[in-house]
Amino acid sequence: MKRDGALLSLWQNKIPEFQPVNGQTEGKVFDVMVVGGGITGLTTALHLQRSGKSCLVAEAYHLCFGTTGGTTAHLNTFFDTSYDKIQKNFGEEDAQLVARAANDAMDLFRANIETYAIKCGFEEKDGYLFSQDEAQTAELDKIYQASLKANAEVSITERIPIDISFQKAIVYHDQAQLHPTQYVYGLARAFEEAGGIILQDCRVQDCKGDEILEVRTTKGTMKAAHLIWATHIPPGVNVLHFRCAPYRSYALAVQLKDGAYPENLAYDMVDPYHYYRTQEVDGIKYLIAGGEDHKTAHVKNTEECFRKLEAHVRTHFHVEEVSFKWSSQYFEPSDGLAYIGHLPGNPNRVFVATGFGGNGMTYSHIAAILLTELINTGQSKYEKLFHPGRLKPIAGFSNFIKEGADVVAQFIGKKLSKEKLTELADLAPGEARLVKYEGASLALYKDEQGILHAVNPTCTHVKCTVDWNSAEKSWDCPCHGARYSPDGKVLTGPAGKDLEVVEIFSLMEEK
Repeated sequence: MKRDGALLSLWQNKIPEFQPVNGQTEGKVFDVMVVGGGITGLTTALHLQRSGKSCLVAEAYHLCFGTTGGTTAHLNTFFDTSYDKIQKNFGEEDAQLVARAANDAMDLFRANIETYAIKCGFEEKDGYLFSQDEAQTAELDKIYQASLKANAEVSITERIPIDISFQKAIVYHDQAQLHPTQYVYGLARAFEEAGGIILQDCRVQDCKGDEILEVRTTKGTMKAAHLIWATHIPPGVNVLHFRCAPYRSYALAVQLKDGAYPENLAYDMVDPYHYYRTQEVDGIKYLIAGGEDHKTAHVKNTEECFRKLEAHVRTHFHVEEVSFKWSSQYFEPSDGLAYIGHLPGNPNRVFVATGFGGNGMTYSHIAAILLTELINTGQSKYEKLFHPGRLKPIAGFSNFIKEGADVVAQFIGKKLSKEKLTELADLAPGEARLVKYEGASLALYKDEQGILHAVNPTCTHVKCTVDWNSAEKSWDCPCHGARYSPDGKVLTGPAGKDLEVVEIFSLMEEK
């Protein structure tokens, strides 16, 4: 399975691309069109389809191409924004509502797996959060007390499932883990059996209308009564892009010499924190460890992030080999909770699910529940809590949209000599660099065959300058998280257009 980066994740190894069965869309008006073929899109589409709605899923590449294929697949009833912070920002009642939503999400996981007989390595586990110094312990005490008030299933424990020294620990009961791509494929098959349609290699470009939306895609214009952006971040330019910060997170799947794999989930309180669990895939056990998070394109040497994470893991575990390493992207919400509901600035029938932070697995199912209720009944007990409309538009935002939506300025010349570019950047195969050419910036990449690729480094979203991600071999935007392949193809939104390609010619060939 291909993914949105150069590094293969454990979940995409030996997994073929999904082959849809249903595909006829001509002349149809769907009740709901879901954009995005990850866990949020498929869970929501199946939930709606089973409720009686006719649904279409449109995916720009193929199922699990993006973050779902790069998750570490922890299923939690607690969040990166801890319950004490939720209480402080939203109040005790809303903190209890968040915990209730998390429990509903876990119940939906269990129901889907049982109802559709999905074989995905699902196991219920306890999740341990531990402190390692006085400051962390004081914070842990606040989290524990707030979790109790929120009615989370939590208790103090004297042990943790990994051999790391700690001061204090609490345990959240009835957490879980699974193989995410196997789970999504199970949902997809159930969705098709229920009459749903999946279109892959179908990028949604825009939509317009009121009662019936006309949705323009790379496979033609389609019609739907409702549209859901389940793309991790909506494309185009929207106020949510200024309330969701893009982050990269790093993961390793390693085999251990001594077989001392943790039986449960564990999380430290370092900033950024580390997290650990075990998954058996094809009869082989792996320790999965993650961490070293940072804002997208704000770290120059992304390979160093993997080295730091591996060093940390080797300090505490007897590693035999690192079998897989990969990174993935998530979007951190400004006030700590996800944005699920009507997409601001769009027709009333257009919805969004974004800002999941590091809890995308849980939020995916909260989104499915909430959006199904909104579309079927017009209301949900979770609507106000997660409503994107709780945001206040920033000053001058309408002007910013107008400016940012303009076509990016074209690179001068569009056609450059290979000899001149070779002088500008002496690149080894697999390397990339931003260079200056006649006063303008140019993004150069030399592939493994020694062929140069040049693109305009101006992000097509709102004109920020992309930078090279050496680990995943992609051009990443530091502003809103758009990501592009070495030759400029969009990998991750919110950008909807590829980077401008600059043609390279040889003076010798011209002669």
